Amino acid sequence: MKRIFTAVVLVSGLILSGYAQKNADLIPQEKSLIWEIKGKGLNQASFLYGTIHMIGKKDFFLTEGTKKSFDRSKQVAFEIDMEEMSDIMSLLPLLMQSFMKNDTTLQDLFSKEDYELVKAHFDKAGLPMMFLNRIKPMFLSALDPKSMMGDGGEKEDIVSYEMEFLEMAQHQKKPVEGLETAAFQMSMFDSIPYRAQAQMLLESIKSGSDASDSQFDQLVELYKKQDIQSMQDMMGEDDSTNNYNDLLLVNRNRKWIPVMEKMMQDKATFFAVGAGHLGGGQGVIALLRAAGYTVEPVK
Repeated sequence: MKRIFTAVVLVSGLILSGYAQKNADLIPQEKSLIWEIKGKGLNQASFLYGTIHMIGKKDFFLTEGTKKSFDRSKQVAFEIDMEEMSDIMSLLPLLMQSFMKNDTTLQDLFSKEDYELVKAHFDKAGLPMMFLNRIKPMFLSALDPKSMMGDGGEKEDIVSYEMEFLEMAQHQKKPVEGLETAAFQMSMFDSIPYRAQAQMLLESIKSGSDASDSQFDQLVELYKKQDIQSMQDMMGEDDSTNNYNDLLLVNRNRKWIPVMEKMMQDKATFFAVGAGHLGGGQGVIALLRAAGYTVEPVK
């Protein structure tokens, strides 16, 4: 169950990709994961942190500026309400949304040869296709065991920034909020044709674990350098989701701004969202600046 929960959280993390660079003067140039938001009549500053949804324990870090910013905040907001996602009664209905509609199966989406390749991939990981055949391919991508592996296929200790911040919030008795609902995130799977999702899954499997590990290692190195713009540039080289950037990234960023504004007016908020949402001309930082806020890196 915990693994399936992690897959739900990963949805937005899988969508780190480049998009059109607008509002060039508003694009953040500094290297930072933690940003202070002030101005436009706010009585107190709020903070924006760019997460990477899963990272090896040896690479996990929190700067002193991040810790102090978290302590100064009165509430914490994630992409979705993480406390709600830890409630089994809330989680079960969402898991039902992981199944394809109209009795569609993976066999309907792949050629016989490609289906056998996908089946062998998950069989090898101990996930029999008989249990996976109706799951939406993009959700299946999030469940792919190779994302949980380290070098040489060995499992390594994995840390979730969201779970770490959630534990910190609970320890400090800070209320937890979500910028959007988990049901909305799950609904995005239905906005992409199943055949397109299946092709993404197939390309990921065909690329091989070595290539995936290498790309993820590069992404982690950029993350440790707090280089949010280079992360976007790197992921922009993979065009597998480029046709859906507006749906998966840009539109969500825009919808978050009024939600964030309302939260910030109420109390100092620590926002923790995927780092892929921060940079660029349509990223959260640029959109907040365009709305009249001062958004600066925390030193």
